[in-house]
Amino acid sequence: MGNGTPLVDEIAEQEHRLVFESFDEDTALALGETLVGLARASSAPVVINIRTPNRTLFHAAMPGSAPDNDVWARRKSNVTLRLHKASMWVGENNRLKGRTLGPDHGFDPMDYADHGGSFPIRVKGTGVVAAVTVSGLPSADDHAMIIKALEAQLSTR
Repeated sequence: MGNGTPLVDEIAEQEHRLVFESFDEDTALALGETLVGLARASSAPVVINIRTPNRTLFHAAMPGSAPDNDVWARRKSNVTLRLHKASMWVGENNRLKGRTLGPDHGFDPMDYADHGGSFPIRVKGTGVVAAVTVSGLPSADDHAMIIKALEAQLSTR
């Protein structure tokens, strides 16, 4: 796993560790409610989105968020759903390699953004089934809110 950078390795470890036994609409709702609680506690002006490749399972726009946060959430979750990696991992990996997520690699920047804030929902024995996304804070903070919610959710199962 080790690419030699702490951030890339840390995110890879999170992806390996934060895996669900199963994931359905009720699980998505519980995870979404956990994220809403975290956002409320810090008055975070974020959009929270949980979706499969073809269906939205949860969406909330917190006070202070803007329509642009919805656009960013869609672009970040597109990266996660296409590559099955956290958007922050993809962005950091691209920066380390001196490349960008763009048309030269088949990614339209209007549809894809490799900034932190989208994380794969992985089910044991199945793989990635959805993406959970937060948009409205700096990249690292969007990512951290998701990790905190996933850790809380998975510790109760």
